[in-house]
Amino acid sequence: MTCYDTPALSPEPLQGGALWRRTLRIPMRDGVGLATDLYSASPEPDASPLPVLLERTPYGRRKSRGSDQDRSDAPVPQPEDIARYFTDAGYHVVRQDCRGRGGSGGTFVKYLGEGPDGADTIAWLREQPWCDGRVVMTGVSYSAHVQAAAAAEGVAGLAAMFQDSGGFSSAYDAGMRMGGAFELKQVTWTLRHAMSSPEVTADLVLAEELSRLDVAGWFRAMPWRPGLSPLRHLPAYEDYLLEQWRQDAFGDYYRNPAIYGRGFYERFPDAPSLHMGSWYDPYVRSTIENFTALRQLKSAPAYLVMGPWTHGDRCKTYAGDVDFGPRAGLDGNLAPSYLEFRRRWFDRALGRIGSGRPEPGNAPAVQYFLMGGGDGLRNADGRMRHGGEWRTDTRWPPSSMNPVALYLDTGGAITTTPPTAVAGSVTYDFDPRNPVPTMGGQITSGEPVMSGGAYDQNAPDSRVFGAREPYLPLDSRPDVISLTTPPLKRDVVLAGPVTAKLFISTTAPDTDFTVKLIDVHPPNADYPHGFAMILTDGIFRCRFHRSYERPELLTPGEVYEIDVTAPDTANRFGAGHRIRLDISSSNFPRFDVNTNTGQPEADVRRTAVAANTVHMDAEHPSHVLVWLEGGRTALT
Repeated sequence: MTCYDTPALSPEPLQGGALWRRTLRIPMRDGVGLATDLYSASPEPDASPLPVLLERTPYGRRKSRGSDQDRSDAPVPQPEDIARYFTDAGYHVVRQDCRGRGGSGGTFVKYLGEGPDGADTIAWLREQPWCDGRVVMTGVSYSAHVQAAAAAEGVAGLAAMFQDSGGFSSAYDAGMRMGGAFELKQVTWTLRHAMSSPEVTADLVLAEELSRLDVAGWFRAMPWRPGLSPLRHLPAYEDYLLEQWRQDAFGDYYRNPAIYGRGFYERFPDAPSLHMGSWYDPYVRSTIENFTALRQLKSAPAYLVMGPWTHGDRCKTYAGDVDFGPRAGLDGNLAPSYLEFRRRWFDRALGRIGSGRPEPGNAPAVQYFLMGGGDGLRNADGRMRHGGEWRTDTRWPPSSMNPVALYLDTGGAITTTPPTAVAGSVTYDFDPRNPVPTMGGQITSGEPVMSGGAYDQNAPDSRVFGAREPYLPLDSRPDVISLTTPPLKRDVVLAGPVTAKLFISTTAPDTDFTVKLIDVHPPNADYPHGFAMILTDGIFRCRFHRSYERPELLTPGEVYEIDVTAPDTANRFGAGHRIRLDISSSNFPRFDVNTNTGQPEADVRRTAVAANTVHMDAEHPSHVLVWLEGGRTALT
């Protein structure tokens, strides 16, 4: 049975009749109807059963987004332009508003209900006479999350997935929390998209109130409480945001299939999947884990593409204040355009060869951009030329990489030699009222308080939330331990995960430790103090030292072994550069700040200064584990 909205019983011609749109309302199992557009190449789609490309979105099914960018030299295409490309290629296209967004009924609750709604939508589509039984899910960010959510429901007929910049393997590990700390992009995302909620669009006074919101001011007033948060005028949005923040331990909340693919991979269809991500995207770990797990567990092929971009900006050659050269964008390098890249992959995934179009051929299992190799000078746009190149492999980490332990020394050195001293440590005071400011990294939707990308850790300025005059380098702070290798004698290639194994103690019942991996460019005419380019960073909340499920407070003065894991990266450290690791206890506003009191951050108003110690001796050999081309010999 086909269910149409009453106003659109007749198809609507677009683009001179080359594209036709019908408005549907697809019923969910609880009776809620989701507003949906069906695009086809003719006014009678029933006459031509075809595969269906499905994109589910909370951003408005008829609105364009920057992440829809097809080519760097062209404007962002409109949804009907994208639909026309694929209907011309022999597909039907369906775009749907998520529950409680756009024209859809029901109440929006971020992430948690997307699995059943996605499964119901796919089941309904497969029953339609214009669908040949195959549904391909596609989309960026939230539209990638909903794909993993539907797959975790064990839905039949999901023929392929193209997950771009999203799809949770575990939201507790990446996207909502990291190392137990709360990712505050959840706040800035919610604030931005609350503006387009049905509640706000129907209330001009509320819309005006939100438009004048002092976001930075509210971030300085944390912690928030019900009725005393930037979302106090939107109780439904405030409730789920504060609930996310309160859910600090890993439990049933995070085992929801919609945000915990790791626990439900066996339900995922045995269908081709492509996982695209960016080195400066918050979903690096999810993207790589989904690829790795599905490649191992399923017979259908899985593919990984990792570029040097920020979230969804695959047609740009830069991220933050760093440019990676003309080969960095997807368009013109991996394919003429993002649309063609997707179409080739859809055709290959569905075995649609012999259609008159160029045959898609076989793609490498892994395509990744290795950053580095540029001259380090400033380009015409004011960005540092870091350079880079595309590489291919059959696995991740790449087959040429080997794990190497880099040991930390109290004198500030990083070496391949384990420490031999009987005692050695560095102690600093961590004051939650003066956190280390966030300067780039793997962030999205953070504006106006933070931005993702590669930024110089030597050069904070007034644009950096929390930075203070005289804007000294971050490693000049007394609460930052900065350790470096000597200048490298030759290029060193790193590609893979980054994990710091630290032996720590503290005077507090709970505290955090953070790490940042940095490529230190030597001084030159454009950057006389060098350029300390952030690659990746991580955090660990110490009350989870035994288990993320059962937090346990620390005994002050006792030494604990912790792992601080940062998302994967890929970088060439040029000869003369240095590999740097910064250790501290805060990275705000990327993450919420530990109060050092032992109480959950969402419920406490007071803070305490902690004396935090990192031990670096023979009994406590703190080190960072990285993957280097050539292994340990790369640094000798």
